[in-house]
Amino acid sequence: MVVTKKEALIKAFQQHFSGDPRVFQAPGRVNLIGEHTDYNDGFVFPIALELCTSVVATRREDQQLRIFSNKMAELIEIDLTRIKGRGNHWSDYPVGVAMVLQQEGLPISGAELYIDSKVPVGSGLSSSAALEVATAYALTRLSHLDLDKTRMAKLCQRAENEFVGMKCGIMDQFIACYGQQGHALLLDCRTLDFQLIPLPASQAKFIICNTMVKHELGASEYNKRRAECESAVQTFQKKLPGIKALRDVSVEQFTEWAELLPTIVRNRARHVITENKRVQDSVNALKENDLARFGELMNASHNSLRDDYEVSCQELDLMVNIARSLPGILGARMTGGGFGGCTVNLVQQQQVEMFCEEIKKRYHQATQLTPEVYVSAPSGGVREL
Repeated sequence: MVVTKKEALIKAFQQHFSGDPRVFQAPGRVNLIGEHTDYNDGFVFPIALELCTSVVATRREDQQLRIFSNKMAELIEIDLTRIKGRGNHWSDYPVGVAMVLQQEGLPISGAELYIDSKVPVGSGLSSSAALEVATAYALTRLSHLDLDKTRMAKLCQRAENEFVGMKCGIMDQFIACYGQQGHALLLDCRTLDFQLIPLPASQAKFIICNTMVKHELGASEYNKRRAECESAVQTFQKKLPGIKALRDVSVEQFTEWAELLPTIVRNRARHVITENKRVQDSVNALKENDLARFGELMNASHNSLRDDYEVSCQELDLMVNIARSLPGILGARMTGGGFGGCTVNLVQQQQVEMFCEEIKKRYHQATQLTPEVYVSAPSGGVREL
């Protein structure tokens, strides 16, 4: 007898809780291009991954929230009527979501949640948003609430901003809600307008390579970059009074007024402004089936993140450089917040198997680390199995 994925998850749930649960899933994501633009009201271009976080859940009739994480092998119990501040703990993500839902006046019941995540933590593939969105979907569905996906994405972002303390943009939660098989999602992070763009799966594949390192300075440096971008906006507003974010500054305007900025702030602004243009150009390249051009833009994105935004690291640069030396590579860049995590690589279909073998071997030879390599087709967003 073949045991389905859903049956296996239910069986795992029943080792810790009782009842007949429902199974909810939300995907991780990889951003193809458009890094550190989301919190600058800019444009991003992610895909949802087949790697998912599952929340297996039953409703309780009281206000107790009991959460077991398979990965952490730990049970947490929370009284929904007495949620305190964050605990700098993995449970901050689901608990923060529950708190924000309550603050919005959404009458969620207590629940028993079993969490099983296939999205690697700290890899830049947005395990946090996958957990937040899967939790929000589970809690609202168990409570017979039909929550609009855009509102769900906003509330999950708010939980991470206000409860967890990470000032992330909307991209991760949005793609976890709206991902679609076979498509990337072009998102305007200001208006939340989006387009689903089909990807040419028969010609090339996006391959994700996990460096297996995550440098601790990531979170503090992330918030520092946000402040530097805001500083650039304040300076530009003296000459361009209509602007509200770096997304409003064209490449030509930046060139005209860049000298007003201190060197570091100028570099940060240059990355964001040129990256927004690269996103738009890359979508046009895909629509014209120009994969070589798309790859060139990926390469330029990484170079900008390395040199101007300074969020790469030795291991990411090594992984990118190895990728760029291999046959069949069209483009390679870091993806996610930086300081470790993953790269994303566009590789010609006929070279995919060789690429995966070679990049594992060469990265291990250079670092003694064994990277995880994923070939993941664009997947769907949050759902109930």
